[in-house]
Amino acid sequence: MSGLGALLVIIVVIALYLLPTIVAASRHKENIGTVVVINVFLGWSFIGWVVALAMAFGQTKQPVAMG
Repeated sequence: MSGLGALLVIIVVIALYLLPTIVAASRHKENIGTVVVINVFLGWSFIGWVVALAMAFGQTKQPVAMG
C-alpha cells in the first residue's frame, strides 16, 4: 500500500470513529459536549460508539411557545 493509500485509510477510519461527533455538530445538538466525551473516551467499545451515535441522532428540543 502506498503512503497516500495508507493516509486515506487512516482518515476514513478516524472519520468513522468520530461520526457521532460529526453528526451532533452538524445537527447543532445542545448536548454536543456529552456526545464528544462519550465518543472520544468510550467510542472504542462498540456500545459506547452506538450510544454516542444515538445521542447525536436524538430528537432536538423544540422551543415552547408561551402565550
